[in-house]
Amino acid sequence: MDRLSVKDMAIRARSASKYLAGAGQEAKNRVLELMAESLLERANDVLEANGRDVEKATLAGLPSAMLKRLTVTQAKLESMANGIRKVAALPDPVGKVLESWERPNGLKIQKVSVPFGVIGIIYESRPDVTADATALCLKSGNAVILRGGTESIESNLAIVGALGAALAKAGAPVDCVQYLVDPDRSAVKEMLHLSGYIDLLIPRGGANLIKTVVQDSTVPVIETGTGNCHVYVHEKADLSMALDIAINAKCSNPAVCNAMETLLVDRAVARDFLPGLVSSLKERGVEVRGCSETRAIVPDVQPATEDDWATEYLDLTLAVKVVGGLDEALDHISKYGTMHSEAIVTTDEAAAARFRSSVDAACVYVNASTRFTDGFEFGFGAEIGISTQKLHARGPMGLRELNTYKYVVTGNGQIR
Repeated sequence: MDRLSVKDMAIRARSASKYLAGAGQEAKNRVLELMAESLLERANDVLEANGRDVEKATLAGLPSAMLKRLTVTQAKLESMANGIRKVAALPDPVGKVLESWERPNGLKIQKVSVPFGVIGIIYESRPDVTADATALCLKSGNAVILRGGTESIESNLAIVGALGAALAKAGAPVDCVQYLVDPDRSAVKEMLHLSGYIDLLIPRGGANLIKTVVQDSTVPVIETGTGNCHVYVHEKADLSMALDIAINAKCSNPAVCNAMETLLVDRAVARDFLPGLVSSLKERGVEVRGCSETRAIVPDVQPATEDDWATEYLDLTLAVKVVGGLDEALDHISKYGTMHSEAIVTTDEAAAARFRSSVDAACVYVNASTRFTDGFEFGFGAEIGISTQKLHARGPMGLRELNTYKYVVTGNGQIR
C-alpha cells in the first residue's frame, strides 16, 4: 500500500475533524477511556518498540537528557494512560458561551468556543507527547497529525497503533489521529505549508526545531519556546526556603524546560547562602559554573562564561551569578531569559510585587519552584506545550487553548 502524502493526510484529518466538532462530551470521553485501556493492553508492544528506539539512540550517542525523555517504562506508560483519563474527566471546552450580550436593536450576540479543526504537532524524543497531544486535541474537538523525531519513531507508531485501535472500537474515524512516518525533511516542509488544510501548528522540542517551524511555516504557529529559567534569591529571602526551591528547581528533573538554568543571588546574602547551596548541589551531581564573585565565595566552582547565561542546559549544570539587587536581577532576566518561567524568593512584598509586574514571562513565581510550570500541575490534566509567545495562548496550554471562538448572532428579522 502506498504511503499517503502529507496533503492527503490533512484532507482526511479535515474530514475527521467534522465528526469531532459535532461529537458530544460523552462520545469523546468514551474514545479517551478506550484509548487509555488500549494503551495498557498493548503495553508490551509499546515497551518493546521503545527498547529498540533507546538501543539505537544509545548507539548513536544521543545525549543523556534526550535519552531520559525518550525512555518509556511501565510506570510512565501507566502515567500516560492516567493522563488520558484525566483529560476525559475535564469539562468539555467546545460550545462554551464565553460572553453574551444584546444590542439596542435586539440582536443577541454570543461568543462561543469552537475547535480549530486540524492541528499539527511536531516534536522530539518524548513518546508521552504522542498520548498527551492526542487526548487534548480530541477532547477539544480537533483532529491531529503527529510528527515525532526519528529517534522515537517505533515507540510513537506503537502508541498511535493503540490509540487508533480505540478509535475503531468506538466507531470513530481513525483519521482523527494520524502519524507522519516519512523521515524525509521535505515531508515536514510540506506540512509547514499546508495553509487551508492544517489550521494550527505546535512545535515542541529544541530551539532549532522551534525556530525552523516559526520561520518557515505559512500555517499559524503557537511557539513553545525554550526554558532558560531563573530563580532570584532576594536580600530578604528566607534562605532555608530558597535552598529548598533552588535544589528542587535544578535537580528534580533537569531535562525539562521548566528547570532552573541560572541562579541569581543578592550580594547581601551571597556569603551566607552560596556555600551551603553549592555543597548541596554537588552532592546531587550538579556542575556549578559561577561568576567571579561566586568563585570568590566558593572557589571550587567552574568559571562561568557569557554563553552560560544564555544556555538551556537540560542537564545537571547550573550557572550562578551574584547581583547587586533587584534592578540588576531584572536586567539579567530581561537580557537572557526566554519568557518561560522566572522566580523570586523573598519575604518583602514590595520586591515581590515589582518582580511580578516587571518580569516578562509566561509564568512568574513568588516563593515557589519554576518546576510547577506544567499543565498537570496547573490542573489541565495534561498539556500540549508551554507557550512563550503573547498571542492567543501563553504558559501551559490545555483544552481551552486548543479552541478558538466564533460569534453566534440571533435576531428576529433585523436588517441594516
